[in-house]
Amino acid sequence: MRKSNKMLVKMLSLLLVIVMVVSVLYGCKKSSSSSESKKEKSEETIKVGILHSLSGTMSISEVSLKDAELMAIEEINNNGGVLGKKLEPIVEDGASDWPTFAEKAKKLLQKDKVAVIFGCWTSASRKAVLPVVEENNGLLFYPVQYEGLESSPNIFYMGAAPNQQIVPAVKWLFDNGKKRFYLLGSDYVFPRTANKIIKAYLKYLGGVVVGEEYTPLGHTDYSSVINKIKAAKPDVVFNTLNGDSNVAFFKQLKDAGIDAKTLPVMSVSIAEEEIKGIGPEYLKGHLVAWNYFQSVDTPENKEFVEKYKKKYGEDRVTDDPIEAAYIGVYLWAKAVEKAGSTDVDKVREAAKGIEFNAPEGPVKIDGDNQHLYKTVRIGEILENGQIRELWKTNEPVKPDPYLKGYEWAKGLSEQ
Repeated sequence: MRKSNKMLVKMLSLLLVIVMVVSVLYGCKKSSSSSESKKEKSEETIKVGILHSLSGTMSISEVSLKDAELMAIEEINNNGGVLGKKLEPIVEDGASDWPTFAEKAKKLLQKDKVAVIFGCWTSASRKAVLPVVEENNGLLFYPVQYEGLESSPNIFYMGAAPNQQIVPAVKWLFDNGKKRFYLLGSDYVFPRTANKIIKAYLKYLGGVVVGEEYTPLGHTDYSSVINKIKAAKPDVVFNTLNGDSNVAFFKQLKDAGIDAKTLPVMSVSIAEEEIKGIGPEYLKGHLVAWNYFQSVDTPENKEFVEKYKKKYGEDRVTDDPIEAAYIGVYLWAKAVEKAGSTDVDKVREAAKGIEFNAPEGPVKIDGDNQHLYKTVRIGEILENGQIRELWKTNEPVKPDPYLKGYEWAKGLSEQ
């Protein structure tokens, strides 16, 4: 009887051990399956970052860029995604604050592991993000015209280089009898560098700068500046103000009795979106230089404008940075498909020479500096808020961010 009991105890003990082993193995298998499931789920999408000022002084311009990028992502996803995977946007707010842009870019690259960032507007925000993308070997697709004198292997520049906006705008004004310039800008890198270029070129042409003034981003009292402009008697004001400072300046300019016939203002940061925010009644007749207007007559643009309005409302407008933000997503997707990978080095190599029939017309990525070939346009603001094209180049202009092709610009990049 004792022997039977001992045998029973041994059998029960063995059975218990077997049960425990099976449970552990099942648990491991379940845990492994769960981990694999999570891994598979994370690999089903390609994460991409969107980083713009959704609050603060620059939100007047940047919210619509976010909208355009999300629309492009949705369209690409509806057409099968990239490399057979859906794009998963992660949106962050740079809040019109340059350190915040750097912090959010770091978060997107290190924590979220995004394959690319579409974002920034001001050169100050781009300059803050530049070392972050370089140190983490990330990619930034930057959608706005800028002052040039920069070329990073980790940035693709979708907006105009200075020879595709600032320089032709100065030449057009000079050729149309505007030889006395007053330079007005926001106090940060783009306006100050742009004005160095303008002064050098104007000196070469035989023109003169009769005044130069900078105000902080978000500045709203332009009464003293307008008095200085009146006293200087320029032929034209070359305006590089950014954000909602333009609202205050143009309203106060009109209140002072100055309109486009009295004194035209050439702006390089005001497009249809800003015109809508400021009010076309304050801007009628004034001038702008861009690569794209909503009124551009191409089949691609007609389709783009219709889709944008259908998605966001008939009262919404498209403009140059919006279009550049939109095509940036498509150009990155084309480079990834060509590379067969989201690996930054492979994408960079694959992007060289890629062409795209954009709403603005044909564009191409320059393999040397990662800027775009773009058509240059000068326009006049109409009372309905649209822009009438006055002049354009016959074909897309090769980007020259360091103005190497201009004798008068030698030494500017060292300043």
